Amino acid sequence: MSTGEMIANHRTGLGHTDVMRVNPYNAVIGLGHADGKVTMWKPTSVKPLVTMLCHNGHVTAVAFERGGHLMATAGLDKKIKIWDLRKYEVVHTHAARAESLDFSQKGLLAASDGSLVEIYRDAGGHDYKVYLKHRMVKGYQVGKVLFRPYEDICSIGHSTGFSSILVPGSGEANFDTFVENPVETAKQRREREVHALLNKLQPETVMLNPNMIGNVRQPKKKENKTKKEVEEEIEDAVEAAKSTKVKNKTKGRSKPSKRAKKKEEEVLRAKRPLLDQYNEIGGHPDKKQRVGDKAELPKALQRFAKNKQS
Repeated sequence: MSTGEMIANHRTGLGHTDVMRVNPYNAVIGLGHADGKVTMWKPTSVKPLVTMLCHNGHVTAVAFERGGHLMATAGLDKKIKIWDLRKYEVVHTHAARAESLDFSQKGLLAASDGSLVEIYRDAGGHDYKVYLKHRMVKGYQVGKVLFRPYEDICSIGHSTGFSSILVPGSGEANFDTFVENPVETAKQRREREVHALLNKLQPETVMLNPNMIGNVRQPKKKENKTKKEVEEEIEDAVEAAKSTKVKNKTKGRSKPSKRAKKKEEEVLRAKRPLLDQYNEIGGHPDKKQRVGDKAELPKALQRFAKNKQS
C-alpha cells in the first residue's frame, strides 16, 4: 500500500474464498475456503505456507490473537474452534455458529451469529466460556464485530448501521507511546505515518516466525563426507587427545608407563567414531564382509563362494 505496486497475484486452487484475515504477529494472511481448509500465505510464496483442515464445511470466519499463537475459526458445521498455531492442533471446541470473529487485546473472543453477539473469555487452559451476550433490537443482522484497541468497547456493524457495546476488561489499559499512542495529536499522527513507511519491512521478510529476521543461518553439515575430510578429522581428534593434560595421581599411579597408556586410550577413544565413517567410505575393507554377498568375484572363483541357499 505504500508504493501502490502489486507484489503478488496467486490462485489458491481451493475454490471460493470469502474469508481473509491478517495475523498481526507476523503479517501472514489467513484464508478460509469452502472445503473447510484454512491456508496461510506470504506475498512471495507461490504455495501456501500452511494448509489446515479445520471444519467439515465452509469456513465462515477466521481471527488471530494479538500474540499470534492462537487462531479462532468458525464453519457451517456449527463449531467454533480455537487452534494453537505452535502445534497446529485444536485446544478448544465450542458448539456454536459464527459469521464474524475477533480477538481483543486481552484475549477475549467476540462472535456474531444473526442478531446475537457473544463474548467468550478464557477460564484457564484455553477453556473459553461465554462471558457476555448481547442481542440486537428488532432483529438487526450483525455483519461484523471488532474490538476497539485500548478501550473496553466492541463495535458492531449490522444491517441498519453501527453500534457499540461495553465489554469490561477487553482493552489494554497500559500503552506504549513508542508503539501506539491513542491520544496522539494531528502532528504526531503525520510523523508516525512517515516513520511507519520508512521502517516498513520488505515483502520478502514476511514469514511464520518473525524472530528469524536478522539471525545467521548455520551452515549445513555434509551428509556424505569425503575420504580426505574424514582423515583430517581423525588427525585433529588425535592432536586434541594428545594435547590433553593427564592429572597427577599419587601412590604410583602417575608412572610414565601408565601416563603413556592413558594417552593411548584417549587417542583410541577419539578415533573410534571417526574410524567407522572412514571404513564406510572405503578406507579399509570390512573384515566381516562375507565373500559372495557383496564382493564380486571372477567366474573362476565363484564356485568357492558360500552358497546362500545352503
